[in-house]
Amino acid sequence: MADAATAHEPHAHGDHGHDGHHHHHHATADMGRAFAIGIALNTMIVLAELVAGLLSSSLALLADAGHNLSDVLALVLAWGASVLAKRAPAGRHTYGLRKATILASLANAVVLLVAIGAIASESVRRFAHPQPISSVIVMWTAGAGAVINTASALLFFRGRHELNARGAFLHMSGDAAVSFAVVVGAGLIAVTGFDRIDPALSLAIAVVIVVGTWSLLRDSFNLAMDAAPREIDVAAVRGWLEAQPGVEEVHDLHIWAMSTTETALTAHLIRPANEDGDAFLHAACEELARRFKIGHATLQVETDAAMACRLAAAEVV
Repeated sequence: MADAATAHEPHAHGDHGHDGHHHHHHATADMGRAFAIGIALNTMIVLAELVAGLLSSSLALLADAGHNLSDVLALVLAWGASVLAKRAPAGRHTYGLRKATILASLANAVVLLVAIGAIASESVRRFAHPQPISSVIVMWTAGAGAVINTASALLFFRGRHELNARGAFLHMSGDAAVSFAVVVGAGLIAVTGFDRIDPALSLAIAVVIVVGTWSLLRDSFNLAMDAAPREIDVAAVRGWLEAQPGVEEVHDLHIWAMSTTETALTAHLIRPANEDGDAFLHAACEELARRFKIGHATLQVETDAAMACRLAAAEVV
């Protein structure tokens, strides 16, 4: 059997690992600016809606202010995780702190669903106890909030394929929709005098946001449990490895997310004729990065098929 150090060698001198890591840092830096601007803009919205909500007696504005405050906290959490992800491996954290991005995206989804639950609860209460509001103040304040939230969402649109950026994009988009609904509701109430329009719109938007957030929660939870990223076909990766020259069997295959942007793989390959071992490992790792976007691959080659590997059984991890 080849030892683990031999399997790591192509990763150490190959370019694929470094390239994926370097790309991640650029993406993190760009999103860092987006997070800073988003936090500043949304803090302004919270303060404006809080003051206007008290002046206009609008519970909808106050609820929206609370929703925006939860988003500010979520953005701070996601930004902090992206900063932690840049820390180099050290001590017991041999992968660094990249996993923080996954935990942050999971917390982000939970916070958003809790905020939507609060909005839905307030909407139900307003059905039973509608209250008059100062429509003009509400419309101007919520309108400004919708514009700012839309601008904030666009900051994260380019990086929306990364879970934390997608979470921020969903947060800001949801905020924009809620603020716009408040504008529409206040306008219709001013025209018709029917106060229950506002909670009806809020409930409808809450349903839309929950549907949009469910995939973020599901993907974040799966990655936190070391599942393979949704875009990677594990069977296809196994089939590709089995089809490589000289490979007779693949076992102990594991694919998981190191962060929301980086994927790792480990596998044992039975390859009796392994004279070109270094070149084979280097080429395989390069192709795994190119074909499957798996930038951190560790392959252990075993040349004696008769010597049973204790990890060969599918149920052993």
